[in-house]
Amino acid sequence: MQNLQKDLIELLKKEDNLTIEGELNKPKIIELALQLDTKLLSLLLSNDKFKKHFFKEVDNIFVFDKIKFQRFVSNKSFLPDSYTAFKNRIGLTINDDSVDNYISNNKDVVLAWPHKDCVLEGGQTKEDQKRDEVFWNETLAPDSIDRLLDPKVFTNFKKYEGVKNDNDVFEVKEKNVKADKLDITKENLILKGNNLLALSSLLKTHRNKVKLIYLDPPYNTGGDSFAYNDNFIHSSWLVFMKNRLEVAKELLKTDGLMFIQCDYNEDAYLKVLMDEIFGNQFYITTITVKSNSISGNKTQHKDKTILKNKDSILVYKNKTQITIKPQYSEKKEWDTHYNSILVEDELGNYTIRRLKDVLIEEGIIKENYTINKNSINENDFYDFIFNNKDKIFRRVNSIPQDLKSLSLENENQVVGIEKDGNKMFAYNGGRLSFLSSVFKEIEGQQKMAQLLGDLWTDIDFQNTQNEGGISLTNGKKPEELLMRIIDMTTNEGDIILDFYFGSGTTGAVAHKMKRQFIGIEQLDYGDNNSTIRLKNVINGDKSGISNIVNWKGGGSFIYAKLMEHNQKYINQIHEAVTKEDLIDIWHKMEDKAFLSYQFDKSIFNQRLEAFKTASLDDMKKYLIEILDKNQLYVNLSEIDDKSNNVNEKDKELNKSFYKI
Repeated sequence: MQNLQKDLIELLKKEDNLTIEGELNKPKIIELALQLDTKLLSLLLSNDKFKKHFFKEVDNIFVFDKIKFQRFVSNKSFLPDSYTAFKNRIGLTINDDSVDNYISNNKDVVLAWPHKDCVLEGGQTKEDQKRDEVFWNETLAPDSIDRLLDPKVFTNFKKYEGVKNDNDVFEVKEKNVKADKLDITKENLILKGNNLLALSSLLKTHRNKVKLIYLDPPYNTGGDSFAYNDNFIHSSWLVFMKNRLEVAKELLKTDGLMFIQCDYNEDAYLKVLMDEIFGNQFYITTITVKSNSISGNKTQHKDKTILKNKDSILVYKNKTQITIKPQYSEKKEWDTHYNSILVEDELGNYTIRRLKDVLIEEGIIKENYTINKNSINENDFYDFIFNNKDKIFRRVNSIPQDLKSLSLENENQVVGIEKDGNKMFAYNGGRLSFLSSVFKEIEGQQKMAQLLGDLWTDIDFQNTQNEGGISLTNGKKPEELLMRIIDMTTNEGDIILDFYFGSGTTGAVAHKMKRQFIGIEQLDYGDNNSTIRLKNVINGDKSGISNIVNWKGGGSFIYAKLMEHNQKYINQIHEAVTKEDLIDIWHKMEDKAFLSYQFDKSIFNQRLEAFKTASLDDMKKYLIEILDKNQLYVNLSEIDDKSNNVNEKDKELNKSFYKI
């Protein structure tokens, strides 16, 4: 596909007043653009491509974006897929039309970095795979970006469904997906392939339908799965995240929320980026999670640095007010302020006794026993306070005025009134606050509880290795963490999205909690992948939160993958281990791949022997370079093109998937 710049040059060269000795007069063109020259505007409006790119339609009137046009024609030599208008450094800048205006006394400040105005395709398929990535510039290659982000064709559709056997136990059955019965908005989904392209495809089916997005992206530590060959590792990560977050935001319901987990490597950058995408007014909080204990080998460098044992979870809402279900952690220590117990006699009269005296009478403690913070851990003591939680109390000052007046009128007596269907008690002007208010349901049981804020230290991150029946250990999050996030933000039937699906923790927990899930994953985890884990869940997996939610198994999900074209050759090239492998791949490419229009394969074949003398890495880079990056996957708009080899079954399923 011809580049937008090339088409513009050809158009402008037709006007003699815009050229000097056959070359475009850039200063003249810029001057006319800033003056809103009618002839220049008419020329641009005559071409639909430039009308779309350099004009905005407002109330049926086309308004010329002269700043965008000026940037476009001002640039000197550049490559259409690797240009950035931003300086080669990361910093805060004023949010105006100047990219050089770094932070000053201005409240409207955003983060600027190299390639911010680009789209990073990000096509890794393995954690240790390093790639030279393509940056598509939004100004210079809009046609390429439009094509890249067009809805894609899916293939390899499979449905995994739980069916009870003779022993009344669920077993997973793989079934064919039937186009006439496919309603993709009501199905659990696992989509395999590039997450940016899969997200963009979901805009056609799930825009404004997702209630919660939870993400555990690569933390960009230098040793994780974000292994890109770029001089600006922070900026590459930011481009990577920005592209995906902007699309994902469009999938959220107006009252939807996004939770993103990260650590100190990028959380400061990510916070500013999220403020820009969502708006600072929609920032809710940053949750701090204790993610590991400092022990063993981790303490080797304790005299050189402050050791890390926490992660951050940034929380943003979308557009409207939200409802958060309060979360509680188990209270491990006894509150000694609860030192009295209310006793009712046969006539219905109330007296107050010291809790310790009653415990001695019941034989639970001895005379010299001290009720302290650790008492709650003793079984007999806990059983007693649980059974008498509606009688054990502490005195508090917060009290309705009518109850206070009644209490002061009846000195040294317990009085009570009905308030909103509940009976409230007072003694000498102080309200009796009963222990029952401290008990909440935690993990399916009534326990003494502490209301949680933004510091979560009670979840075990150390023993999650085998949750879900898979042994993936690197970065695997505990099911209990996802249960808390899902419980506090969603209801049964809501849709939850995770496009860094990994081992499938989000989907496993969502499924057990009767929510609908969409998981997107492009890395290959082999026997530890999410499909295997979700099949285990359907089979009745007993790990993780299964006992808490009484999970027995059942349900279903649909698996599908993006249909590759040139991407499959890129994958084969990366996998190649010998030069002979690469030559075999080349012969497949010359017959079926989409090659760059600038590449002449006849000349290349004439020089094939010389090509073989290059190093294996150089051969790989060159073969990838000559592939047309606009043809990595099959676009839905070209599903009927015979050169894409989409079979009739996949055509029917995709048309049903997209409701065509």
